[in-house]
Amino acid sequence: MTADQLEALFTRADGQYLCARWGRPIVPVVFGVEEATLSVVKGAIEAVVALAGHKMAETDPELGANLMVFIFRNWAELPEVPNLDRLVPDLAALCTKLQAAEANQYRVFRFDPDGGIKACFVFIRMDRHLEAVSADVLALNQAVQAILLWSDRAFADRSALGEVDGHVILRPEIGDVIRAAYDRTLPVTAQDASHAMRLFARLPRPV
Repeated sequence: MTADQLEALFTRADGQYLCARWGRPIVPVVFGVEEATLSVVKGAIEAVVALAGHKMAETDPELGANLMVFIFRNWAELPEVPNLDRLVPDLAALCTKLQAAEANQYRVFRFDPDGGIKACFVFIRMDRHLEAVSADVLALNQAVQAILLWSDRAFADRSALGEVDGHVILRPEIGDVIRAAYDRTLPVTAQDASHAMRLFARLPRPV
């Protein structure tokens, strides 16, 4: 991965550079799935958190759970979830917009005063495209996209996942970026593109 490619992962469509990582332990909860799928989703989150060198916890003292994954069939279902509109502002309007766009996924992040990720709400609408994806692949992809605040177009042209010998894995270079972003000598959030060079300096070099 080149320095420019790395910078692009955190440069939004409006040209703004913004990278943020979790500033508190992650406490996941998953709604709308059976027990077998629940273990797959939580297992993927645990694996990515371990890769980052970050921590998980049993509960968040402020929110209870701070990584909430909702899996459903129709955007109209979300506004009916009790109290979700208190956590996600303008939820009904957002769902109307996403339904009109025929979106099948969306993430909402909230931040602590220091800019670190405080909470993430992952919405997954199971359309025919996502139904064709295995649960482990879907779970790993969502875990990767929730571990950092990536650009809104970071994986538009190429997935964060790859395939080796018929098995889907996290692309090694993306794993390296995640580990670099969680380096404790770096700030939990950065809005200057020079941060990308600091990340790049922490990537492993080819032998």
